[in-house]
Amino acid sequence: MSPALSPVIVGAGPAGVRAAQTLANAGLRPIVIDEAPRAGGQIYRQPPPGFVRDKRALYGSEHRKADAVHRAMEGLAARIDYRPGTLVWNGEDGMLDLIRDGVGSELPYRHLIIATGATDRVLPFPGWLTPGVYTLGGSQVALKYQGCAIGEAVVFLGTGPLLYLVAYQYARAGAHVAAVLDTAGAADRMRGLPGMLAAPLLLARGMYYMAWLRAHGVPLHGGVKPLRVLGADRVAGLVWQDAAGRQHQTDCDAVGYGLALRAETQLAALTGCEFDFNERDRNWLPRRDAAGRSSAAGVYLAGDCAGIAGADAAEMAGERAALAVLQDAGLPFDSRRAAALERRLARISRIRDALERAFPFPADWAREIDDEVVLCRCEEITAGTLRAAAASGAAREMNRLKALTRVGMGRCQGRMCGAGAAEVLAHALGVAPGAVGRLRNQPPIKPIPITFVAPPAAEQSR
Repeated sequence: MSPALSPVIVGAGPAGVRAAQTLANAGLRPIVIDEAPRAGGQIYRQPPPGFVRDKRALYGSEHRKADAVHRAMEGLAARIDYRPGTLVWNGEDGMLDLIRDGVGSELPYRHLIIATGATDRVLPFPGWLTPGVYTLGGSQVALKYQGCAIGEAVVFLGTGPLLYLVAYQYARAGAHVAAVLDTAGAADRMRGLPGMLAAPLLLARGMYYMAWLRAHGVPLHGGVKPLRVLGADRVAGLVWQDAAGRQHQTDCDAVGYGLALRAETQLAALTGCEFDFNERDRNWLPRRDAAGRSSAAGVYLAGDCAGIAGADAAEMAGERAALAVLQDAGLPFDSRRAAALERRLARISRIRDALERAFPFPADWAREIDDEVVLCRCEEITAGTLRAAAASGAAREMNRLKALTRVGMGRCQGRMCGAGAAEVLAHALGVAPGAVGRLRNQPPIKPIPITFVAPPAAEQSR
């Protein structure tokens, strides 16, 4: 099959790998674009060649799943066109713009599966820009890819299952975890418990992480509110408030921080997908059907880029999207398998509802964030600047706010500050977050190197 007709998959995490496997098993040769140098995605990120720590140490209880995904990709080497270290920075009119080693190229597609995953959701608080504050995902990258910790004494702060997983992985690796501080409290966990009983293995794994950490002397606190990071040139500690309103200080030299995950939707927007506001994720998500078909012709969505559901769901969604590609291309596909995958994904979605009840978004954040706190680090825009724009009556939706204040105009293109800006604007206007709209995405999706070389005019496929 010629490159112009080959299905294209963006992302080689659990969703992308299973999509590629399904298409290859059907006799196609998909093109897999991977920003990372090796397949696995963020959750199963592989270290560089020659790294000697085994997978059990790197991935903990998930090591078998990680190994299965890695082996699946290795087995596809001769049957797919795999392009690691390649960034997709734009996608319009049936064409992807790529860059690899500073050289640009264009890739047309007829069927495109977007499996770009998710990133950390971070809401600023005083001192969050102090050197030594990392996202939870960044903390994982340091451990999995580079074999090191982000500090000698680390506090993990935020909420969601990833908080305890990363803390456990650090402690198992021999790092000193000074504390795990969860913004969700015991009452929240009790509200989520009935729904979590439908996923006993997931519930047992989370309880095991907590019990293991406690048994190894790691303090765990719930109902926490971060107050400020101490230190100027480097993190020296964290001041926080417990559920009873008492203030505490924990000495540390690094903080891993994240409030669950946020879907990476930029490529979906640029390829023409329509969006709806998702109350559970507090995010605008691309519209899709149960098979993963988006509203844009020939564009399919799989995994956390279309809504946070976890690695297991991503594998299923990747396979289901690939089956939809086969069906839409008029090729044989397993309809019974497709229906079974949809039922399993629907069940996982209900479990995801329970997880959100157990680890809720800190709804009081927008009300309590100080005016002086920088919200957009790229443009150094404070929360007070956004409130002033709202109070003037000139900014009543996100794109007008962006035009007036430059929030979301920096290198991250709103990927890191957009969620917080929307919360602040919505609170200032007294409306729900979905009422302020979403930032319109612009290329490049991520920064491209200054040494970028444009593709030759005649080059269309590489």
